[in-house]
Amino acid sequence: MIYFELLRNLLGISIVVGSITCTFVQKTKILFNSSKYLMVYSFIINSIAGVFFCISFTNISFPQSLWIGLFSFIGADSLYKSLEGRIASYSKLKGNDNSST
Repeated sequence: MIYFELLRNLLGISIVVGSITCTFVQKTKILFNSSKYLMVYSFIINSIAGVFFCISFTNISFPQSLWIGLFSFIGADSLYKSLEGRIASYSKLKGNDNSST
């Protein structure tokens, strides 16, 4: 049987963690020479942030906090797309964008 209340709580926490990590990844992605590792970097940051957030502010167990990291990673893509145009892309940050805006 699926525990919908637990799933709802995990998804709610992942929204908070995803918002924080999306901002952090946006601010730190300029440190990379190439954008091909950004997805892996984002996944690692979301997983670590999910675990630390759960340890600090909830009584959620370690395996469930990994699910929060995964959910926040998946949700960060949706959050990024909803903010498209308001946050800078990797190519704009590096100065490689050749389009005139």
